[in-house]
Amino acid sequence: MSSIKLTKRQEEIVQIVKEDGPITGEQIAEKLKLTRATLRPDLAILTMAGSLEARPRVGYFFNKDKQRPFEPTEVMNLKVKDYKGHPIVVQKSSSVYDAIVQMFLEDVGTLYAVDSEGCLAGVISRKDLLRAAIGNKNLEDLPVSVIMTRMPNIITVNPDETLLQAARKLVTNRIDSLPVVRELSSNPDSYEVIGRITKTTITKVYLEIAEQKSV
Repeated sequence: MSSIKLTKRQEEIVQIVKEDGPITGEQIAEKLKLTRATLRPDLAILTMAGSLEARPRVGYFFNKDKQRPFEPTEVMNLKVKDYKGHPIVVQKSSSVYDAIVQMFLEDVGTLYAVDSEGCLAGVISRKDLLRAAIGNKNLEDLPVSVIMTRMPNIITVNPDETLLQAARKLVTNRIDSLPVVRELSSNPDSYEVIGRITKTTITKVYLEIAEQKSV
């Protein structure tokens, strides 16, 4: 089997680990002046390909042995927590006008509404805002709590679920985004929003892996 052709950034990561390993993902990101989230797909690919080895609470090591092929089970088991993005939240008391402005500025398709304690209270989509805006002249007086989707009708994903499970939820429920949540020990019926997973995120991850495998 032919070896996997690395991107320029992946080659830089390998070189850094060769010279400074063991080294954490945060330290690698700092050296490249990138965020840890940006490097996650590259680190996952390099680890699956065998170029690097990762040890919890220690960091990444360079693997001197021959690179190994991708294993389907490894790709299937990629975790949401390693690829989640930053959630864009608004207070459920915010106006529809403010929500529209927030969605435009953040360039996202979904907002997550939280209550005064920061717990997930609702989800607001582009369609929700469009429906509210049509024929309504008082968007600054209309709270998003009136138009948002509420529990128990919100589809969520936890950080330890796989990207495949998240993708299945997105497709089955015909939605574009999932809030990544963590159940609060103080209130089992309440959730803290700690991230988001979108169709675009999952597509990019699997596309990059597929392109690496096809080289």
